[in-house]
Amino acid sequence: MTGFAALAGQPVIAGGGLAGLATALLMDRPCVLLSPAPLGRDAASALAQGGIAAAIGAGDSVALHAADTLAAGVGLCDPDAVAAIVGAGPEAVAGLRSLGVVFDLGADEKPDLHLEAAHARARIAHARGDGTGAEIMRALVARVRATPRITVIEGAALRRLILRDGRVAGVEIMRGGVVLALPTAACVIATGGVGALFPATTSPVGGQGMGLACAARAGAVLRDMEFVQFHPTALADGPAGAPRALVSEAVRGAGAILVDETGARFTDELAPRDVVARAIEAHLAAGHQVLLDARAATGGAFARHFPGIALACAARGLDPDRQPMPVRPAVHYHMGGIETDLNGRSSVPGLWACGEAASTGLHGANRLASNSLLEAFVCAGFVARDLDAASLPMPRPVGEPAPDVGDGLGLADIHACLGRAAGILRDGAGLARAARALAPHVAGDDRALVGAMLCLAALERRESRGGHYRSDYPRTAAAAVHSRLTLARTLTMLAELSSGEPVLTPADGLTVP
Repeated sequence: MTGFAALAGQPVIAGGGLAGLATALLMDRPCVLLSPAPLGRDAASALAQGGIAAAIGAGDSVALHAADTLAAGVGLCDPDAVAAIVGAGPEAVAGLRSLGVVFDLGADEKPDLHLEAAHARARIAHARGDGTGAEIMRALVARVRATPRITVIEGAALRRLILRDGRVAGVEIMRGGVVLALPTAACVIATGGVGALFPATTSPVGGQGMGLACAARAGAVLRDMEFVQFHPTALADGPAGAPRALVSEAVRGAGAILVDETGARFTDELAPRDVVARAIEAHLAAGHQVLLDARAATGGAFARHFPGIALACAARGLDPDRQPMPVRPAVHYHMGGIETDLNGRSSVPGLWACGEAASTGLHGANRLASNSLLEAFVCAGFVARDLDAASLPMPRPVGEPAPDVGDGLGLADIHACLGRAAGILRDGAGLARAARALAPHVAGDDRALVGAMLCLAALERRESRGGHYRSDYPRTAAAAVHSRLTLARTLTMLAELSSGEPVLTPADGLTVP
């Protein structure tokens, strides 16, 4: 690759979504931005419909926004992280506007604010109706392309971190089937979540947890891997292998109701996502249909309020102004990830993380609607500030890339394992079976490693909390305790599980008798 050697020593940001682009834009250093797809495509950020949550409206406050976030997180939010990230919400909206994001404005020329589930106030700022993520990405992609100090390498993905003396010394980059090694003392993982490891998801195909695997193989601590958020309302039908079309929380916030085939309501539409998702799953399991009826809520103008959703419905022969939409839950967000401090630093020196790949402490056991775009932008700023202040060692040669080890599982096999065992309703027997099935492949298969870590964390958490529900442990423990896994502990647990030894003793507080 022409000029590649000249990039040695620059921070490398892996990920072409909001978190990656914002980190690159908000730092002052020259940097390298890796995007597996053309910039702005195949990023979950571009699919975000609901908007960005910020306490900028009359009668709202940072304290109220923080209280809603803490309540949704069911005891596992870090209050300091919540205060810092939510507190930066008003500044984040202003910062995005300064970068060219055009928000929908009210008569007062301020962002028009909307209500979503589990928010006590209307505090969700939208852009282009239900196209907030696409509008944010449009603006940031344009800014990145116009910033000479940012070197964008498209079609490139982080393959491995190279360590020397326990800290990051370089990265291996996969591009066009060729592996390249680049010396650097700083890498930011902003590769998104794990949704594409599940059969029904709203995530793009790239959301397979590869950044989490890279961090784990470098020795990083991964936290709360078991907490997966299932969005209650994805369109029930869609092309095989494609992300499910999301029907935003904002539709329910505008007054749409969930009904069955008889027209009867059966749940509180604005309850936290995990509650609504379980209610829908139970109703479906009982043989009912589940429909989202927006006819009265939008008064025949659904497409004006939600143009993106209207297009998705039209592609499936649905008209939300005339008929209810068949919906069902789909994997939407991963609350777990690489454990970081408020500067985005992981447990591995030289490795930062932000966005969905990071476990910052904001979301706890269940993410509050529209807090993800907020976290991605705000924490990107924290990472950028920390990197600008960091004293980074001079780059040294890193040698040849390591060869691949072992054969990988097909994505269909991963889907089968996680879809059966790690869905909305889980139990110990199913989780153990899935972990044992994945165990032989974790040495060389990053998707299998991430799936196994998720199953082990869920198996170890013998309670139900937030996005993690165990049918064999339906109660919530009095003490809220984080789960933490490293690669070494994962391999030990898998070996013991495969041998049949009863060694999966949960940490104190993770079991409800």
